[in-house]
Amino acid sequence: MLELNNVLNATQLENVRRTLARAEFVDGRFSAGKVASAVKKNEELKANAQLLELLNNEVMGNLVRHPVYQAGALPQRVASPFYARYTPGMQYGDHVDDPIMGSQGQFYRTDISITVFLNEPDEYEGGELVINTSFGENKVKLKAGDAVMYPSSSLHHVAEVTKGERLVAVTWVQSMVRDPARRELLYTLYQAKEKLLETSANEETSNQVNTAYVNLMRMWVDV
Repeated sequence: MLELNNVLNATQLENVRRTLARAEFVDGRFSAGKVASAVKKNEELKANAQLLELLNNEVMGNLVRHPVYQAGALPQRVASPFYARYTPGMQYGDHVDDPIMGSQGQFYRTDISITVFLNEPDEYEGGELVINTSFGENKVKLKAGDAVMYPSSSLHHVAEVTKGERLVAVTWVQSMVRDPARRELLYTLYQAKEKLLETSANEETSNQVNTAYVNLMRMWVDV
């Protein structure tokens, strides 16, 4: 699980919030699978090509350029996000994201789930994204403009919002490396490689680490 800081700046957030304020939302269960629809209680932006283009230019345009996204997700395909709204009494119970999403021949495997937080945590009570891990529950409630990405195979839920309004964009990635343990190892090695290349690019250790990273990518990437 990785946090992505400052995916959106204050001006970009204001643009997104202004667009969402004039948008129409519908029952979020319409987009859910059979299992998820039984535990899903939120609202999602109604399909509107013009509004989605405006929103995606800000949200997805910045997300896909974020260095942590690029290095941690190793994306092959990324879905157009859902824009969700939670008001008091809404929540999304325990579920695992569908393994395959898309339609009309444009299918993709969901390896990584991403939530981009679009309003500040003090604007609503509750609404934590709760991800079950081997070390227990991890509760995530980030500042506006930040995002979190985690394996789509994780059991997770959104706690009930008891006050205010929670706004998020949610999307999914098919990675070039489908195994999360391998992605984690590659990201750790990437961080070490980048630091060594920055501080001691000509030393043998830097070249060894870079070579190991490149060749592990060669072994594990599926394109």
